[in-house]
Amino acid sequence: MASSYPELGLFIDNRLRPGRGEGERVVINPASGEALARLPIASRDDLDDALASAERAFAGWRKTSALERSNILRKAANIIRARLDDYARIMTLEQGKVLMESRIELSAAADIIDWFAEEGRRAYGRVIPSRQPDIRYSTLMQPVGPVAAFSPWNFPAVIPARKVAASLAAGCTCIIKPAEETPGTMLAIAQAFAEAGLPEGVLSVVTGHPSEISTYLIASPIIRKVSFTGSTSVGREIARLAGDSIKRVTLELGGHAPVLVLEDADVEKAAATSAAFKFRNAGQVCIAPTRFYVHEKVHDEFVESLSAKAGALKVADGLSQGAQMGPMANPRRPEAMESLIGDAVKAGARVAAGGESGANRGFFWQPTVLADVPETARIMNEEPFGPVAVVRRISSTDEAIAAANRLPFGLAAYAFTRSTANSIRLGEEVETGMLGINNMMINLAETPFGGVKDSGYGSEGGSEGLEAYLNVKLVSES
Repeated sequence: MASSYPELGLFIDNRLRPGRGEGERVVINPASGEALARLPIASRDDLDDALASAERAFAGWRKTSALERSNILRKAANIIRARLDDYARIMTLEQGKVLMESRIELSAAADIIDWFAEEGRRAYGRVIPSRQPDIRYSTLMQPVGPVAAFSPWNFPAVIPARKVAASLAAGCTCIIKPAEETPGTMLAIAQAFAEAGLPEGVLSVVTGHPSEISTYLIASPIIRKVSFTGSTSVGREIARLAGDSIKRVTLELGGHAPVLVLEDADVEKAAATSAAFKFRNAGQVCIAPTRFYVHEKVHDEFVESLSAKAGALKVADGLSQGAQMGPMANPRRPEAMESLIGDAVKAGARVAAGGESGANRGFFWQPTVLADVPETARIMNEEPFGPVAVVRRISSTDEAIAAANRLPFGLAAYAFTRSTANSIRLGEEVETGMLGINNMMINLAETPFGGVKDSGYGSEGGSEGLEAYLNVKLVSES
């Protein structure tokens, strides 16, 4: 096992401990395919310990002042910043993204924790004007209770930070199951919280068999809120499980983000922005721009520019000097790229850039641009979740909007236009939870993050993200 990768364990009551579950899995370095560490497997007894710990700690944590909770969160954020290089190396080893992207993500996670630390101090109720002078109506904002959170492997710091920071700032305790591919980053963050003074039991980290853990935690009467980020198919099952016991759920599910490059767009800006956001994290981003609908008058120029930028990227081990894109996170992803691209080419698509793995070991795939992709191709209907941009000609704004709304997904969408009238129309008519016009900066600590249709419901981030962990209680006094 790799000596530079940390020891793994379950994190319960602010301590690492081995899992008592059966079976064995290992964490793999996606750049080499080599094992990094054995993954701890949680048993039902381990999960019961985490649940009991969360329930016990909730009684005290909910009564801890918002100021004191804020101070602990801010201290944890500063610990993460102080250890940025060490934590970034862990992330790159287990997830594959280039070291600079790992540093940026961890900095963003610290900012998210900071932001919720302050937002938690502003979880105000209100006084409602009464119809009678001797009665006063007011509302109180109270923590919903212990939380079960489930996060994916593509952003092992930012996505857990949204869930953990919001729940803790609201006064909830949290049990989080990070992805089995990338547990080391979340464990490092949990240890930062413990060092910052977080009481025992307020935050636990468990890993093992995903379906067993999710089914058991969600069914427990101790858990009162569920937050899940992942695929739409798994999200449906999570919603069903939570519905059996009427638990509040936030679901951030799959996307297939359209990009509308209209006739009046700044083509070079559109291509440069799209390349930067399409190929970060090897395209393994739920809000990655993917389906490009480009007006026929600027189509060829856009494809040429985007393809040149894709072809110029240096693809290598994320720890190597000058790497601009690392490997994909697991062997399933290159297999999916090969299948989807092969299907598209068979249906008539043209490979304008990339299209191959480009490596003898590890889970690499070249940055790829496909042009003239028919709507019937699987890749136009299934989220590729990889470094592949698919481009199709359109002849009008009407056609572009219809194409954008064609799929059942609605997480993120983007557009490029110089027209204010177009911008207003796109804001009204594109069916999406988030829309970037002439930019792709839609993911900040202070902005809500969430989708519509099959991309889920509820928001993480922003004040909306905190509200998801609070109950509103009406008090009538006379």
